[in-house]
Amino acid sequence: MGSYLCVGLDTDREKLPRYLLSFADPVFEFNRRIIDATKDHCVAYKINTAFYESSGAKGWEAMERTVNYIPATHFRIADAKRGDIGNTSAQYARAFFETMAFDAITVAPYMGEDSVRPFLEYKDKWTIVLGLTSNPGAKDFELQQAGDGLLFEKVLRTAAGWGTPDNLMFVIGATQAEAFERVRRLTPDHFYLVPGVGAQGGNLEEISRKAMNKDVGLLVNASRAVIYASGGEDFAEAATRAAAGYHRGMQHFLR
Repeated sequence: MGSYLCVGLDTDREKLPRYLLSFADPVFEFNRRIIDATKDHCVAYKINTAFYESSGAKGWEAMERTVNYIPATHFRIADAKRGDIGNTSAQYARAFFETMAFDAITVAPYMGEDSVRPFLEYKDKWTIVLGLTSNPGAKDFELQQAGDGLLFEKVLRTAAGWGTPDNLMFVIGATQAEAFERVRRLTPDHFYLVPGVGAQGGNLEEISRKAMNKDVGLLVNASRAVIYASGGEDFAEAATRAAAGYHRGMQHFLR
């Protein structure tokens, strides 16, 4: 498709165009139109589950309807950041990989391999481990010295051995562009999910130059910059323009 864009469906009911609130499921209606508007320009969608869980059962229903609506040609990511003792993680994996039709899930590695292993045991599914994040709090732990390197580097080296480049990815925040070359040296063959482009200030050109590998190796996520490109009734058309802009930029690096 000439793209490595992932569109983040971090859909906040409070930010929906007011006329959509007359629909039985306003969140799904918004998502449906965004998907239709952007599917020709992206290869993946990322659903941040917190925006759906906060609405209880109706939110879960909207999330399930949304993931089922995403075309089978596109990668479906649950941004859930799960991670717990093994038998609990096994239930999280079952929820997102069996009950719902996600292809991948983000996980927190703090509790170690046994908390991540249940996700990796699913064939043709992907586990996306938090590596280096975009938030200011990354300095509290991730960027602290730990032995002969920084803690996030130890996480990458260790977690890379739990799976393979065919079932394990890493979250590397777009605002950490200065670290991408070091990250790529540590994990040369893995894909990265890269949030933080657009509203958070990440730079597509810098990321692409520093982190792309022979297989591209990147899923660059844009959420608010695409889905809230307009707050009016033309939101879908605006989303198309925003996604197409990223698509054009990516084609430059894929030549």
